Amino acid sequence: MQASRARLFKEYKEVQREKVADPDIQLVCDDSNIFKWTALIKGPSETPYEGGVFQLAFSVPEQYPLQPPQVRFLTKIFHPNVHFKTGEICLDILKNAWSPAWTLQSVCRAIIALMAHPEPDSPLNCDSGNLLRSG
Repeated sequence: MQASRARLFKEYKEVQREKVADPDIQLVCDDSNIFKWTALIKGPSETPYEGGVFQLAFSVPEQYPLQPPQVRFLTKIFHPNVHFKTGEICLDILKNAWSPAWTLQSVCRAIIALMAHPEPDSPLNCDSGNLLRSG
């Protein structure tokens, strides 16, 4: 647990330095719990999400970075890879393709990329996936 705290503090300092460098992501640590974070991400341009701001909730396990954080949308979103009720995200790096090289910031970037390039063949929201597959 000590290693995960050290890693999260390091990421916290990095986020403070990168605030200006990445204006599409605002990542904030809970004041009372280093294992709870929220993020505000901007919808990617040239997508239906452009102009929107989406809130994510991060729950970081004590085994981080060896295990991925749990991330979900708090903002309602119609997307094939996001469960419409729970906000759960179907993204390989949050499951079987996780690597300790990923950071909370890079997870946010990957989610923005997923918003721009959905995977309708592995949907959590079947209606959205079917709409994309049918054109």
